[in-house]
Amino acid sequence: MVPCCGQLARKSNVVHKRNRTLLFRLLLVLGLVTLSVARKGVESWQAEHAATAAAAVREPAGSSRLQGEMPQELVRNGKDIGVYFTAAPWKTRKGHIESVTSSLLLANRSIKEGDFHIRARLRMVNQEASAASFFLGASHFGFEGARKTLYLNGPMFGGLKLLGSPNEFFERDSWIDFEAVHAGDEFLFYVNKKLVYRVKSPLSEFDRFGFNAMRSTMQVESLVFQGNSVNRPAPESAAYTIPTIDLSGQEQRQVVIDREPGQYLGHPTTVLLEDNKTILCVYPKGHGRGPIVYKRSMDAGKTWSDRLATPATWATSKEVPTIHRVIDAAGVKRLIMFSGLYPVRMAVSEDDGKTWSELSPIGDFGGIVTMGCVEGLKTGGGHYMALFHDDGRFFKGSGKASTFFVYKTLSTDGGLTWGEPEVIATHDSAHLCEPGIIRSPDGKQLAVLLRENSRRHNSFVIFSSDEGKTWSTPRELPAALTGDRHTGKYAPDGRLFVSFRDTTRVSPTKGDWVGWVGTYDDIVKGREGQYRVRLMDNHKGGDCAYPGVEVLPDGTFVTTTYGHWVTGEEPFIVSVRLNLSELDKMAK
Repeated sequence: MVPCCGQLARKSNVVHKRNRTLLFRLLLVLGLVTLSVARKGVESWQAEHAATAAAAVREPAGSSRLQGEMPQELVRNGKDIGVYFTAAPWKTRKGHIESVTSSLLLANRSIKEGDFHIRARLRMVNQEASAASFFLGASHFGFEGARKTLYLNGPMFGGLKLLGSPNEFFERDSWIDFEAVHAGDEFLFYVNKKLVYRVKSPLSEFDRFGFNAMRSTMQVESLVFQGNSVNRPAPESAAYTIPTIDLSGQEQRQVVIDREPGQYLGHPTTVLLEDNKTILCVYPKGHGRGPIVYKRSMDAGKTWSDRLATPATWATSKEVPTIHRVIDAAGVKRLIMFSGLYPVRMAVSEDDGKTWSELSPIGDFGGIVTMGCVEGLKTGGGHYMALFHDDGRFFKGSGKASTFFVYKTLSTDGGLTWGEPEVIATHDSAHLCEPGIIRSPDGKQLAVLLRENSRRHNSFVIFSSDEGKTWSTPRELPAALTGDRHTGKYAPDGRLFVSFRDTTRVSPTKGDWVGWVGTYDDIVKGREGQYRVRLMDNHKGGDCAYPGVEVLPDGTFVTTTYGHWVTGEEPFIVSVRLNLSELDKMAK
């Protein structure tokens, strides 16, 4: 826990105190997510901006330069006439709408270049538990209630500016008239017709703006926008309409790969060798962290070996292992296995997994669940791209959580060495992670399905049509594909089977191991797909389903994962066998 900031020093100057009081009222109402900043930063920011704030309060309220622009009412007398809600609708009360836990109030407008004027009347209650915010794109005005810290954050402000504890200065439960104005190269913020903060910024276009009442109760009576804007598409639905087939009770499809009383076994990945019979499986003995267990099947997953001997360093794994087949430009086949956190390490086998090297670092970087997908590229023989994510804690071993980034790293020598990672995706409110690559049927495009870890959105997808050199802006997927650790393969008829943990916000199989059946074109065009499949019923939260998916020549899918399959017992490793022709009959 970060200690609370000390009380702001009292000023003898009445104007100074009145201005700071207004500023604190604004920032109390318009909260922000939890961040940690030292007291020294608070004091320096306060000293730097005291004179500016004192002058600002003497200026009149911002008169609109937007004489030709018609105001657009987004909330009127508590009616949501121009806003969306990302999880659940806000509650309608007498004269206002009221926040629902984890649901954003999002304007149905994207702000285009030029001046604009935003006006709102609102208040916030239960601020002690708050991590709420008003946001313009990725910039926020905030109050973090648990630590009693007021601050600004985001590109508009050049990062974090901590304002300190508000205890002496705010009045609880009061309605606030708030204005945000962009004029020329400045942003100006008013409370009750008084200018309380201004900042120069090159930013003028914002894809989104609105309110996030996280862990608090926010009430909005009115919200008006005036300026240059365009319609913003509505967020994807939190529920889906396609049917669900339930295979969880069909035990004849299930093969237990490993089980140990009292021992957590989880997070497997698999690889199918070219004989279409040998499947290798690796997983940690523990929840992510723990010695790597290694097993082999010689009959396409029907039976499995005992645990195989592994190099000594495999016992030091700190994160989920992932295994892949790669081939270099000379045609040399090898297997590579990664173990994440800082630094990322890799082991290599050049005899189809009979022997392995020790785990060794591949560079001065780290990440979480590293290289869950590795894709061969058309840029040259032995060229591969691997994807992973980190939230700031492990990329350089800093230990400080910040923003979620999805990274790519490239190899041009058949997976033996890897280049410096590059960011390919991030988002201002979603926490994008655990990428899974699917190449289009014609081979010309790559789609990456992404877990969304804030649980306020559906899963996301990004696309590349130039072998990963550039990527599209992250786009929300339909609820039918919302989940964690997507792994997909094509059936012989060209359809896709994607296995994942179901984290759909509205779903009868939430927390279970599920599959999705549809086409690549469904993903491109944002369609729900054909149907979903409950593969097995998980009995403890959402602790299941880091899947491997393999497809045999006859169209049989062998998909493998872990879960709490027996109530009260530790999770264990299981595979399920299925064929889409069987499922099609069940779906009719």
